Amino acid sequence: MDYNTIALLMFSTMLLMMLTGQRVFGAIGFVAVVAALALWGPGGTDMGFSAVMKLMKWTPLLTLPMFVFMGYVMSESRLAEDLYRMFHVWFGPVPGGLAIGTILLMVMISVMNGLSVAGMAIGATIALPELMRRGYDKLMISGVIQAGSSLGILIPPSVVLVLFSLIARQPVSQLWLAGAVPGMLMAALFIAYILIRTWLNPALAPPMSADELASVTRAEKFRLLRAGLLPVFIFVAMMVPFLNGWASLTEASVIGALAAVAAALIKGRFTRAVFETATRQTMAITVMFMLIITAALSFGAVFDGLGAGRAIQNFFVDSLGLSPWQVLVLMQLSFLVMGTFLDDTAMLVIVAPVYVSLAKVLGFDLVWYGVLYTITCQIAYLTPPFGYNLFLMKAMAPPEFTLPVIYRSVFPFVLVMILTLVLVMIFPELALWLPREVLGR
Repeated sequence: MDYNTIALLMFSTMLLMMLTGQRVFGAIGFVAVVAALALWGPGGTDMGFSAVMKLMKWTPLLTLPMFVFMGYVMSESRLAEDLYRMFHVWFGPVPGGLAIGTILLMVMISVMNGLSVAGMAIGATIALPELMRRGYDKLMISGVIQAGSSLGILIPPSVVLVLFSLIARQPVSQLWLAGAVPGMLMAALFIAYILIRTWLNPALAPPMSADELASVTRAEKFRLLRAGLLPVFIFVAMMVPFLNGWASLTEASVIGALAAVAAALIKGRFTRAVFETATRQTMAITVMFMLIITAALSFGAVFDGLGAGRAIQNFFVDSLGLSPWQVLVLMQLSFLVMGTFLDDTAMLVIVAPVYVSLAKVLGFDLVWYGVLYTITCQIAYLTPPFGYNLFLMKAMAPPEFTLPVIYRSVFPFVLVMILTLVLVMIFPELALWLPREVLGR
């Protein structure tokens, strides 16, 4: 059988297994093991062993459990509630102010966790009931929470960018800094959309009433400001030693986790239940990622051994005669299509290894391309019919948030994300300026 046909058969079998509801690591790993044994015999088993050893030697992966633990401590100890109360009081008088506060809350959760699911959980449990009580439109509520939670995979310390650094063999520190400005730009565009939309139709997001405003004293405002700045202290305590070269990436992640525990202790909320829940969730997520990465590395070894990456490059560049930018646009469009039925991790481990090598051959900066990939994943999170955040929202929201409501609510924010993607493609310095200034890239 022709090698290209074998590669196509592997890819299609894996997708078919996923469509039947198999776990991502099971589908990828099964196809990789069967293909390796069929092609190379008993010696093919060494590929899986080599993948595990490569994973065990990759020290930046140690940051993953630290960041996840830090986020769950913040969530379970209700420190995020203080932060949201602060935004509520300070932005409540503005039409759409609570929605703006929700976006800012998601930004803060992003810099403490790096996962979309954490922002979604906090938004659905803390922000959603308050937004409904204030009479906000359901479409506005659903769209704000889903779009805001997706910022977690772009703003550092993004777990997705940590995984991308393994695939692309690029420094995590550069990828994090590259994602910071586009992430803040996207958050600013979300806020701009909310302001314009509520200015055109104030009934969608009414401000706080005059009685409520009068009931909040100046002293209360500044007390909440101090409480809300505690998460900022955690981020600063983690990032300053890292950016100044006083601590490695792994050491900085430990500092962040310890700072989160210290903040919970100061508030008197670090109980045995908080510690147990945070530890269990951290273990579950870490093991899931490690299984997926191990399976993906095995699959990638077989795929590369067949020369599939070179075949795809020859097809686009030589057979179709496309320019590098045309190939880049097609790659991003394919990610958007795959995002309708795959999550970001599955796309990263299945397609990204091939696309990364193709982007490198075409002469694109891989750090910049990592930001483009991550923004595309954010869009895929919100793309019907199978966007990851759509189903999380349906599972966590009250029954009146039906799937049609959830689907309709995300389209304005998807357009904002596409605008951000286009801006970063046209102006690469949005992603590359900060790594160069801080790390001398």
